[in-house]
Amino acid sequence: MKRKQPTNQPNVTREQMVKLLNEDLAREYQAVIAYTVYSQVIKGAAYTDVARELQAHAAEELQHALKIAKQIDYLGGMPGVTPKPVKTSSDPVEMLRADLENERATVARYRERIRQAESMGEFALSETLRAIIVQEQEHEIDLCAALGIDVQHPKAVAGDKTVASR
Repeated sequence: MKRKQPTNQPNVTREQMVKLLNEDLAREYQAVIAYTVYSQVIKGAAYTDVARELQAHAAEELQHALKIAKQIDYLGGMPGVTPKPVKTSSDPVEMLRADLENERATVARYRERIRQAESMGEFALSETLRAIIVQEQEHEIDLCAALGIDVQHPKAVAGDKTVASR
């Protein structure tokens, strides 16, 4: 008779988590660069407040990168130094849509990372990621407002307490 594997085994190892967090760090670097550039090149009276908000987002994304790098170091890894590619455009709407797409992907990745961290017993990491998600979702809301579109609510997953739907 085969014995069942314990269900409390981590889904990922520390080494795998370092690799995943380095991918997340590359996304944070991408966001810092994108928000920095977009905040300076977005033009027009309709975008004055938006540009100011994007500049604030750049500073927040840098703080996220620092927190992720600290967690990578804690797990025994070396933080990466290469950002994911940044989409550029002369069209402000295209820039904002690229940012929105990146924010949504980042939130989805961090939701998964939280589940993985908790399965490893790395609760401080999961709490750090929860705090980051709060700001990432605020960025999503800001971008949706700038684009004049509704925020997409994440589908609730049974038992998922990582992020409450708004």
